[in-house]
Formats: sequence, structure tokens, C-alpha cells
Amino acid sequence: MPGLRREELASLAGVSADYIVWLEQGRVKSASPATILTALARALELRPDEEEYLLRRAAEAASPAGKPTAARSPELSQATRVLLDSMVNVPALVLGRRMDILAWNSLSSALFTDYSRLPAKRRNHIWLTFLDPEVRGLYANWEQVAQECVAYLLMDAWPLPELARLVGELSLKDHDFRRWWADHKVRSQRQGRKECVHPVAGELSLDFQVLDVRGATEQSLLVYTEPHSPSAQALTFLAGWAATELPARSAQASSSTGEPADETKRRG
Repeated sequence: MPGLRREELASLAGVSADYIVWLEQGRVKSASPATILTALARALELRPDEEEYLLRRAAEAASPAGKPTAARSPELSQATRVLLDSMVNVPALVLGRRMDILAWNSLSSALFTDYSRLPAKRRNHIWLTFLDPEVRGLYANWEQVAQECVAYLLMDAWPLPELARLVGELSLKDHDFRRWWADHKVRSQRQGRKECVHPVAGELSLDFQVLDVRGATEQSLLVYTEPHSPSAQALTFLAGWAATELPARSAQASSSTGEPADETKRRG
């Protein structure tokens, strides 16, 4: 914080200046100073999201189980698949910790892109937002959406090799991502609103909310809704379009390759 001396920060937080130095130098190894970190967060006037981020990173760094390991492919439960497929009137996605798109329903494919036609490594919400022209052009307020995506990714970031590759590619290919990642602003992905201009359904103004999938700590359900409005009517129209157009496209793609569509493609 500009203009705030170490001694002043220590006084506001109720700790010694030496303790601040130890924190800065990484010499505090115990997981016990959560109360002190909370006091420091309040002294620095951190937002709730920033305070949560600080405490989460400290807890993960202190936990042996939190050491970086190779990421596993998250398994979706049958109950989650059934829930997703039953949500025919709202776009919905299941996201992993790096914002990987693990599963989707038909209406989310119609709204954003046909995920079944993408390689698995490209099914990533933030990669598509920055580097896919079709998805990028969907957002009427792209800059706001993109900055929020970076803040969401930072909030849940943990130094996995897969995350390093994703951040490295985005940093090399997009100046805005590189700049916003360096700002290190974090935000919890809970709810918000997005303005879209869809090539088939037209203008849509959609609320979204993110729900944790119980029993799957690295999975969340992203749902877009807008009841009783022109956007709701547009979603209803898009659902009808998706019911006929997407299966036809999938069948055409299968016939061109000579291979039957797999279960994921039938869902998407």
C-alpha cells in the first residue's frame, strides 16, 4: 500500500514489525497465523475476495496435501450428468478448477459454441473467451467479461503444470491477458450478468450463478438464466434451434469421418 510504512502496518495489525519482515521473507512456516493474516488483511483494507484468497493460499501452502501434483481428469458423477441433461431451458456448464469445460448441455453449446467439435484441450472457458473469435465476439462487453475471467482464474490458481501452460499460452498470444494477469486482481466466481449478441438469437442479457458440485471439490456448475423477458424468449427460441440444428451438425460430422458420435457429442 503506497505510503504505508512497515511499522505502521504492524501497528494497525497488532503485530511486531519483525513479524512483518518474517512474512515478507517466507520465514513463517506455521499454519497458525490465520488470525494475524486476517488482521493484516483488514489493515490493508482488502476486499472480502482478496482476504479469502490470502487465507486460502496460506492454508494450501502450509498443507502437505496441498503441494503441486499432476492434475487428474475429474470424473463427473452420474447424478451430475443427469442434472445437466435435464436443464433443457437454461444454458449450463460444469467447470473444473482451471475453468476447463468438463461437460455441457445442448443449450450452452447453442449459446457459445459446439464444444463437441473442439479438441479436449481447447474446451476451456477462459481460452475460448480470449482466443476463439466466435466466442470472443459473442460478448457485447468483452473487456469486462475477460477481466473477470482472469480474476476468477487467479482466485483458484494453484501452480500446476497444466495451469502454467494455459497462462503461458494466453500471455504469449494476448496482450490484455498478460497485462491483467500481472495486475493480480482476484475475484470469487459466484454470480453476475453478461450481455451477449448471438448470431441466431440476437441480443441476450443473462444472469449467471456458479454452484459448487457437492462431493467434487474441483467442479462447479455454471448456469445462465433470465426469466420473463425478451432474453428468456430468445433462449426458448435458441433451445428449439439447438434441438434440430445441433444433432444435424453432429450427424454430418460423424458421417464425414465415418465414426459414430460418442456419448459426449450426443449430449453436446
